Amino acid sequence: MRTTGILTHWGPFLIESDGSDITEVLDHPTDPDPSPIGQGLKAATRSRITKPAVRKSWLEGGPGAAAHLRGVEEFVEVEWDEAIRLVAAELERVRDEHGAPSIYAGSYGWGSAGLFHQPSVQMRRFFRMFGPYTDGRLTYSSSASSAIVPYIFGLGWYPACGQQTSWKVISETTELFVSFGSLRLNNTQVHFGGQGPHHTREWIAKSAANGVEFVNIGPVRDDEADEANSRWLPIRPSTDVALMAALAHTLVVEGLADASFLATHCVGWDRLEPYLLGVTDGVAKSASWAAEITGIDADVIVDLAREMQRKRTIVNMGFSIQRTDHGEQTYWMATALAAVLGQIGLPGGGVAFPFGAHGRTGGGQPPKRIPRLPIPPPPGGQTVISVSRIVDLLENPGQPFQFDGDDQVFPDTKLVYWAGGNPFHHHQDLNRLMQAWRKPETIIVHEPFWNAMSKRADIVLPATTPLERDDLGDGETILFASQAALEPFGESRDDYDILVALADALGFGAKFSEGRTSQEWIRDLYAKYAKSEDGAPDFDQFWSDGLVHHAGMGAVGDSDHVFLADFRADPVAHPLPTPSGRIELFSETIDGFGYDDCEGHPRWYEPFERLGTPLAERFGLHLVSNQPTTRLHSQFDHSDISRSTKIHGREPARMHPTEAAVRGLAEGDIIRVYNDRGACLAGLSISDAIAPGILQLATGAWYDPDETGMCKHGNPNVLTHDKGTSRLAQGPSAHTCLVEVEKFTGELPPITAFDPPTFAPRTQS
Repeated sequence: MRTTGILTHWGPFLIESDGSDITEVLDHPTDPDPSPIGQGLKAATRSRITKPAVRKSWLEGGPGAAAHLRGVEEFVEVEWDEAIRLVAAELERVRDEHGAPSIYAGSYGWGSAGLFHQPSVQMRRFFRMFGPYTDGRLTYSSSASSAIVPYIFGLGWYPACGQQTSWKVISETTELFVSFGSLRLNNTQVHFGGQGPHHTREWIAKSAANGVEFVNIGPVRDDEADEANSRWLPIRPSTDVALMAALAHTLVVEGLADASFLATHCVGWDRLEPYLLGVTDGVAKSASWAAEITGIDADVIVDLAREMQRKRTIVNMGFSIQRTDHGEQTYWMATALAAVLGQIGLPGGGVAFPFGAHGRTGGGQPPKRIPRLPIPPPPGGQTVISVSRIVDLLENPGQPFQFDGDDQVFPDTKLVYWAGGNPFHHHQDLNRLMQAWRKPETIIVHEPFWNAMSKRADIVLPATTPLERDDLGDGETILFASQAALEPFGESRDDYDILVALADALGFGAKFSEGRTSQEWIRDLYAKYAKSEDGAPDFDQFWSDGLVHHAGMGAVGDSDHVFLADFRADPVAHPLPTPSGRIELFSETIDGFGYDDCEGHPRWYEPFERLGTPLAERFGLHLVSNQPTTRLHSQFDHSDISRSTKIHGREPARMHPTEAAVRGLAEGDIIRVYNDRGACLAGLSISDAIAPGILQLATGAWYDPDETGMCKHGNPNVLTHDKGTSRLAQGPSAHTCLVEVEKFTGELPPITAFDPPTFAPRTQS
């Protein structure tokens, strides 16, 4: 029996294991508020892929053979040498016959919390050496906000998030903390780069004890921590921009706008104000106008606007509000609202993002730069899409598309290579994805588990999990020695070792690996870190100690940092890196793109569907597909902690008592959730924490369709619409989604999501 430390996306843990299985997951002594989803790590050896495997028809008939059988056909297990030979030959064939852009290399940031073994980093290094492949940019989490923030503030998305006002300042100076899109505690317990010790709960509690009032503007009451004791304003989803515009309109017409700040620190108010007042389009964005759209009474809107002006107010934006149709407008209009209040750059006031979306916001200190595996610059001739446009890519070869000011053409994708992440979890309209997934000639994946993606691949290469490899873990104020607790399962290999073998077969192995093993890379990266870090021990001591605290960094959140304070104090001496040097409420650059779905200033666009419209007469519930509380996305959905919350094996869906009553539904019923895009089964939970008109069904149930495409398990992405937010970000709009429900009365189908595929013996030729 041995005990090792590991840093995960949801925090640090101590792992007791016998080398082949985990016996206990223990809280890490540095963590005051451990995430319960750490217990899911005990499922690390379930549903695993043991050996490289090839879909039978592909192995016998070659690329493109019987692609319609992906997901239902048998696999043939092969040895690693043959698997590497097949993959290398196929990469060369597609590049030579169709050009490297015909290869889409997909990955995602949640593949590993370790700094070296992040699959997205490994993949970009490999494929940028291989040729000008097609790549994805932005994320499913924050595409719209990531795209718009640089135009507003001139700051990149991640640097802007890292500069947010500290929790200490908020707890001491903020009077009103207004959240659009919740302040959800379980979201703050995770981070894609690895989450260190959790402090958000204690800061929320300290803030509330100091008199900070929290306002939760969202359709789910318990989307904010109990410690916040929030005031709840249930709003119709996808209508936040209308409320923001009405709050700003109220401030203007009542003479409460900060004209001085708008004149000295912003550009574009002369374009935005006439829009708010209705001069440009004949529609005043008044409280009464917004009440019809949002479902919030006009008097409540007016009172909130006055209160926000009267108190030191932070306007916080979560991730959920920008995963909607025209999601870019949420962050832009919220910034405009904060600018009208005039508190940007003041302690405890202004604009904030994305508190409640991940665990590092409000840390109040610049992140420590830790050396990473170097990635070459993008090769010339590369096509880049928004990550959530993969189906558009597969469906539309040769067709033009626009993305963040660029005009491009979709290549004819012949091969998809995926390592890290799972599109059959995070993509929208899975029935449409299923059809598009049949179009490439070859699909190759690295994957530890037999999930929906690996079952629908042609060549499956078994990958290790973070529990089976050593790495460096960035814990915000701590660098962790993230140590393997288990031996690699079966014949699984690290992504790095797989790519080294492929690079060797393709003739650039020495360039890719630089002659280093993964352990040698980890030592080298640590040595570079220690060289610039006062008092850092040598590697062996660090590995023995298990962690090192970054020099000069205090406790998380315990600083006096204020977002944009220098700019506030002197916008001439400390201009923003925007074309104007100021906050851009009107962007000449965006206006020059000519996009009718994202014009030059923030505005309300009618979403493709919402409550209060004729479509809601057919589909009377708005689906809220938020993050689960018992897992991260779909990771370890097969664990005991995730499955313990299921209802008859189905993902739980929550609904207000009045909505259940009118449909004749009772607690624990299995319901069929449906719209014109698809259907899934779920187990009903009735709760008054859900606003009327809402169905809340968390993401992450492993996709398990029957022969009609209905997900038996409860994956909400069979229901969501696969439409880009706008031509600027082309991000996902999953939270704009209407559905209806009915009681399921047929024979309950079994859950097969966690079952491995069937295997066939090798046919002798």
